[in-house]
Amino acid sequence: MTEILIEDEKLPYIWIDITNPTREDFKDLATQYNLHEASIKDCLEVGHLPKIEEFETYHFLIIRSIPQKFEETSDTLTEITDRVSIFFNEKFIITVHRNEIQYLNNIKRADRTNKKFSNTKSLINFITSESLKTFENLVITELNERLDEYEEIVFLHSKRKPFLKRLYYLKRQIDVIRNILALCKDIVDYFHMPEYKNIYTQDLRDLYVRTSTLYRNLSENTSQLLSVYFNIESNHTNEIMRTLTIISVFFMPLTFIAGVYGMNFKNMPELEWYYGYPLSLLIMVFVAVLIYYWFKRKRWM
Repeated sequence: MTEILIEDEKLPYIWIDITNPTREDFKDLATQYNLHEASIKDCLEVGHLPKIEEFETYHFLIIRSIPQKFEETSDTLTEITDRVSIFFNEKFIITVHRNEIQYLNNIKRADRTNKKFSNTKSLINFITSESLKTFENLVITELNERLDEYEEIVFLHSKRKPFLKRLYYLKRQIDVIRNILALCKDIVDYFHMPEYKNIYTQDLRDLYVRTSTLYRNLSENTSQLLSVYFNIESNHTNEIMRTLTIISVFFMPLTFIAGVYGMNFKNMPELEWYYGYPLSLLIMVFVAVLIYYWFKRKRWM
């Protein structure tokens, strides 16, 4: 669906928005605005990463943002993020996206007298800033809370196994977002060039740096939490093995004694002793007490 959002004599450009694009939508636009076939092809393909390209008569920009909701088990680029493709120069802006995007809808309804709508450079900077804010909002509203919950499970709950899968998906989501943000750096740097630089581009850079830092810290915390989890599980396993080893050390000599006198050969004088049975039990108790005293002295128990 093609919609003309801005066509105002007071503004020096036109803004066209396309939802669920098809090749037919670009039939007239390609000729009218001299759009290159390569950028149209990239626009229609699914899964492109953020980038900015400069053509002879316009620029082509791909940005990604976080949707308001996505599944906890999402771990791919297209599941975690929405894409907006933008063709622009000083005379026009064409935004293209497959899904309804909340921040873009908010911009569409914003007051056109705002300075951010004064020219295409300011509007593109505004759109890019709002897309980056969705990454920051995700950390504040959801990811931090989930990580806090998982930390509580690791340190306080005895049944930790089911949460490992959830923590894996959280780490995957953070890694995917960090990869996207890394590619957004070229876009932010582009808008920070002298010919584009203004107060809004500085805000964009500050937002990018802040968001990147948040996700770097979140990634480090997630990795540390996984490391702590595996250390706790390893220590738990070591404690079990230690207990079993102590038990086996106690029973090895007792089993040896029982095995020797359980052979029942005729020429074993101890078998005829009247007090042989209680004596063997006393020897076993003495050996067990001796092992216990030895373990205590070595501080193994």
